[in-house]
Amino acid sequence: MKLNILYFARLKDSFGMGSEQLETDAASVDELLTELRQRGDNWSCELAAGKAFRVARNQELVRLDAALGDGDEIAIFPPVTGG
Repeated sequence: MKLNILYFARLKDSFGMGSEQLETDAASVDELLTELRQRGDNWSCELAAGKAFRVARNQELVRLDAALGDGDEIAIFPPVTGG
């Protein structure tokens, strides 16, 4: 399946890209994150278990066990605060 992935804030800076289209067999958000971590270096560090970031599927926050579907938009971003 093909996913549209968006990266924000420190992740965008660390990965050197704000978005990408990815062909994957990942069935869940957790499987997708595992696949991205396998890229090594910044990817494994920034997306490590326990690191602060959130994931949204089609503009709704989801848990790591959320299923993925062809054409989904996945946004990965650190938590933010406003003032």
